[in-house]
Amino acid sequence: IPVFILAGLLVHCVFLVSIFDIYFSSPLVHGMTPRQTPLPPPAKRLVLFVADGLRADSLYELNSNGTPRAPYLRSILENNGSWGISHTRVPTESRPGHVALIAGFYEDVSAVAKGWKENPVEFDSVFNESKYTWSWGSPDILPMFAKGATGDHVYTFCYAAESEDFGAEDAAKLDIWVFDHVKSFFNSSRSNQTLFSALNEEKVVLFLHLLGIDTNGHAHRPNSREYQENIKQVDEGVKEIASLIDSFYGNDGKTAFILTSDHGMTDWGSHGAGHPSETLTPLIVWGAGVNYPQKVTSQFFEDNFLKEWKLENLKRIDVNQADIAPLMASLIGVPFPLNSVGTLPLEYLNCSAHFKAESMFTNAVQILEQFKVKMNQKKETTLSFLFTPFKPLSDSEQINLLKKIRLYIQQQKYDEAVSLCKTLINLALEGLSYYHTYDRLFLGLSIAVSFVGWTTYVILVIIKSHTNLTKTVPTNEKKSTVLFYGFVSAGMIIAFFLLIQTCPWTYYVYCLLPVPVWYAVVREIPVIQDLATNVLSLHIGQSIGFLFVCIVGIEILVFSFFYRSALTVGLLVFAGWPAITRLWIQAKTRALVWTLLCVLLAIFPLMPVVGREPNIPLVVAAGLLTLLISFFSLYKELASLCRSENKYRDNEDLKVYFYQMFSVALSTYVVSSTHNSLANKQGLPVMNQITSWMTLVSSPVLLLLSPTFLFQRLLSILLSLMSTYLLLSTGYEALFPLALFGLMFAWINMEQEALQHYGLSLKQKLAVFNFTCAMDITQFRQLHLDDVRRSFFFVFFIVTAFFGTGNIASINSFDPASVYCFLTVFSPFMMGGLLLLKVAIPFVLVSCAFEAVQVTTQLSSKSLFLIVLVISDIMALHFFFLVKDYGSWLDIGTSISHYVLVMSLTIFMMVMNGLAQLLTTQRLGLPRRTKHHST
Repeated sequence: IPVFILAGLLVHCVFLVSIFDIYFSSPLVHGMTPRQTPLPPPAKRLVLFVADGLRADSLYELNSNGTPRAPYLRSILENNGSWGISHTRVPTESRPGHVALIAGFYEDVSAVAKGWKENPVEFDSVFNESKYTWSWGSPDILPMFAKGATGDHVYTFCYAAESEDFGAEDAAKLDIWVFDHVKSFFNSSRSNQTLFSALNEEKVVLFLHLLGIDTNGHAHRPNSREYQENIKQVDEGVKEIASLIDSFYGNDGKTAFILTSDHGMTDWGSHGAGHPSETLTPLIVWGAGVNYPQKVTSQFFEDNFLKEWKLENLKRIDVNQADIAPLMASLIGVPFPLNSVGTLPLEYLNCSAHFKAESMFTNAVQILEQFKVKMNQKKETTLSFLFTPFKPLSDSEQINLLKKIRLYIQQQKYDEAVSLCKTLINLALEGLSYYHTYDRLFLGLSIAVSFVGWTTYVILVIIKSHTNLTKTVPTNEKKSTVLFYGFVSAGMIIAFFLLIQTCPWTYYVYCLLPVPVWYAVVREIPVIQDLATNVLSLHIGQSIGFLFVCIVGIEILVFSFFYRSALTVGLLVFAGWPAITRLWIQAKTRALVWTLLCVLLAIFPLMPVVGREPNIPLVVAAGLLTLLISFFSLYKELASLCRSENKYRDNEDLKVYFYQMFSVALSTYVVSSTHNSLANKQGLPVMNQITSWMTLVSSPVLLLLSPTFLFQRLLSILLSLMSTYLLLSTGYEALFPLALFGLMFAWINMEQEALQHYGLSLKQKLAVFNFTCAMDITQFRQLHLDDVRRSFFFVFFIVTAFFGTGNIASINSFDPASVYCFLTVFSPFMMGGLLLLKVAIPFVLVSCAFEAVQVTTQLSSKSLFLIVLVISDIMALHFFFLVKDYGSWLDIGTSISHYVLVMSLTIFMMVMNGLAQLLTTQRLGLPRRTKHHST
């Protein structure tokens, strides 16, 4: 068993990691030479303002009285500069947004493991190419551009990380800190000759990272007074800094200014996914080399923002976020960042046609360089007769296009040159994508073959070891040896083929994995033959019907990942289960309770996603309801205590329950008082924070002190988990674990009835079941067809636990307000960990109920678990083929998270199963008190 679990864990880890290698490996290449426009640039210096978390509509739309939210910036776009919308990509987080703005490429998923902070890959940026860059702002953003820079010319000035407090009185102070430090910096330069002369050099960048708007958006939502007042403060600060810089340089007209944002924010104060409120950010450019406002009579965009913002008559120029990096580079005349994939937005430039054509040509050559490096890399690692080049951009086509562009520029046919440059850029970007995804089909097929092989093997193990469908077949040693050497030879051929192509080591893992997996399947050919004989002797209609029900069930599960309402449909079908199977006649009360609880739980997937609007009274109600349930249970416990022989031991048990109930009551109070304190802008009370962390640590300890009888331990689990879950709740989701626990309780009872209904066991009293009593191996029965339904119920309840209160597959579903009882200072890993704990709590409730079902139905945990593994692996194979890296960025993010969720689920269940095996078979030699109980 441990070998099987270890092999399964290893295989699933490979399956999980594979999508990041196949779909989301780093697109960056190295070894290009820097390219810059040969003509003198229009600006000597550039000032970049990034208002973190600022939505386009929040800046551009007018107040209810018709006045602009940012008067200075509004006057700039109406009188002095050009404006538009910058379209960002998923994940809409601070780090990827800044990398796209300053380095010109969209970061790959590998950055998530670093919390979007450190450089997972080395990259070039506008800051690195500048003569000097001075930057002020957040310690989460600035250091990564300084670390990536060559030499010592990127200077950073950051405030303390503790300042990023969502519970602070006013986060706008973060922006005021930046503006004040920039002012004092310029004042001090007048008495510092070295700094003064450095500031007067060409190719200088000043970067102001303004985090206040993002922090206020998380804490108070983007439609709040705080968020909108922060925009006004930023507007005033930008006005002061622009005036200060102009006067410092004697109004020489050689400064270019850019104001934009790294990402937007949803109405409920989160970001990370692909909703338009997160991907549409403002872009206002003015100063040296920038076009003045262009009056237009009509312009067409799919959205209706222009009318709302009263900007129909001013030309709107939209760009992709990565296009801003080449715009900055051309304005100050520095080489385009080496890894940039942005296209220079010429409409922003107020320069000669010659300058525009030369800049566009530089842009095209810089992207073509990346294409050449990528092509050569692929050529070197592929056998010549297998290599298929990207035909639209062959070597001759490249030379032809470059010659034509150069000729057009010499003949002063600048528009034709620019048009051809755009064609070349699009072809080079297509070619980059082609070579980046060159091995995708080959690797994807390897993983799919392994998936099918593994699932087939698990089904064979179930049939062979846990059913009566096959008889034991003696193994043929000679055939086994031939088979073994055959598969070893196949493995060696694959390895040799990969070796001569100098493939990365991960390719060996993906391509060699099918060999041992299918060897294990082919070894069981006698079992397959025996099974085929038995199946053919069964009623064909019955077999097809069973198969059809299985397929429909799994498809409903897959569907529920996209539409939560599918869970409601499933739960309503479950509600009718007792009527279909005639359990209704056998146990009317239990069946009625089961039906009512299924209907109650079916309401949750129809509710709006959690976190949109906090509702603390519902959290308090959930806490009081938990206490009511535990008082009712304890009343029954006290009744049995009166009849007990060992009152001391039972008194000790009761004390544990009272401590747990006190913990639930305390959590209810802490949630209520913390959110009141934050609403009054008094921050997170220290005592509440200490209590929250102590509750988190003490809950599992109290749980382990409770008795191990089935119902008593389950009640203790509910109380322990609820005390933590309440602290992480902000609305109706606090009621979800209670409804789920009620249904799990009914499920355990219904399974006992089902067992008796099918005549598999005599009805036993559930109260006497003990989790710690190791069952005799002879008591374990063989699998019955009904056990497939049991396993399906488990997987369905697990998915319901995940999606019951929201689509947690999307990053923006997480509400930072959930963790405010524990911390309000921004910390991505700590906050992420607490949010994952919140997600895991309903999962633990379902797992514990499943453990109880195994104990009461006399099944080995391994046999039921194997069926669960088959169901989740079939689902995972669905999602493997549904993974996307094209289309809308919301689709891409969702497709990754769906696959990762199903795979993590499988791996997590395997770890739990392995742990359960250890805990049930190993025994520590510690002194223990003897347990007595009355039956």
